[in-house]
Amino acid sequence: MHPFRAAVEARDIDGLLDLLADDVVFRSPVVFKPYQGREAVEPILRAVFQVFENFRYVREIGSPESADHALVFHANIGGRELEGSDFIHVDEKGSITELTVMTRPLSATLALAEAMNARLGGIGDHSSA
Repeated sequence: MHPFRAAVEARDIDGLLDLLADDVVFRSPVVFKPYQGREAVEPILRAVFQVFENFRYVREIGSPESADHALVFHANIGGRELEGSDFIHVDEKGSITELTVMTRPLSATLALAEAMNARLGGIGDHSSA
């Protein structure tokens, strides 16, 4: 099991943040520009822990030695079922340098965007194009 998955499933946000490289790049399904740096990503991950309901990983793709991993998840948001994947890239030290989240269907992704905007108040200049 990838340490990112273990931290998420344990709801260990501090352990999760410790896995991130200082210059991590986070790509979200609901913003146009990526977030860069642990300080920019931290409030997003904290908010995600609050808005997802019944979050569970259902599949993990990638060997332990690989720098790239995909974690497939299901969750609920705003009364909608959400399916998604976390794509993780780690450096030679095992720190996460890239985290990309993809979700479907559109109705659930829009509910996610609304919930995250309510929590974060549109932080940064990352509006959709």
